[in-house]
Amino acid sequence: MGKTKYGTRYTDELRARTVQMVLDHENEYASRSVALLSISQKVGCSRDSLRIWVKQHETDTGKRDSLTTADRDRNKILKKASAYFAQAALDHPFRK
Repeated sequence: MGKTKYGTRYTDELRARTVQMVLDHENEYASRSVALLSISQKVGCSRDSLRIWVKQHETDTGKRDSLTTADRDRNKILKKASAYFAQAALDHPFRK
């Protein structure tokens, strides 16, 4: 775990292990919410962080319909490229 000015940054390994722990043990709890709370306290992260990690894992593995991590990365690149070319178009004088 590393502390940044925006909060705590957790390693990818810790995220993956914690998500797997939730998926393996959620049937031992009354609900997923209770499992998230219990496991997040054991690991030392917030319940909401863990909820988001589990949700993204389910999306990436096809269990949930939403944007996968790869799709999000692709959209981020396309957005930057679009902004770059839009700015480049404004830099050139208009030709008739």
